[in-house]
Amino acid sequence: MLNSAPVSAMLPVRDPERARHFYEDQLGLEPLGPGPDGSLRYRCANTMITLLHRPDTQPAGHTALSFEVGNLESELSELESKGVVFQDYDLPNLRTEGHICSIGSEKAAWFLDSEGNCLCLHQTVH
Repeated sequence: MLNSAPVSAMLPVRDPERARHFYEDQLGLEPLGPGPDGSLRYRCANTMITLLHRPDTQPAGHTALSFEVGNLESELSELESKGVVFQDYDLPNLRTEGHICSIGSEKAAWFLDSEGNCLCLHQTVH
């Protein structure tokens, strides 16, 4: 049953207006309009991203959303031109070069949204 159910990913945000600016102006997501609870909603393929106002929230210490893209370098460059700052890592099992990490058959790059949520771009490489 759930295989065909639409999915909504929910992220807490401390400042809805700051988050709206980030998701619309920097990431280029098109708003669907407010939810009945005042949340901000965005459609991404078959998924909806819902930003919930939670003034006392703290960002999770892990990747909250990952966008699968066809050309990681191109997407990264476009987002950087809009002010998105990508993270660099130099850990035993995770090292980036030019903000990109190769992990088996995938490449990935991470950035923080305006609220400190960790987001990712990833691309399957063949």
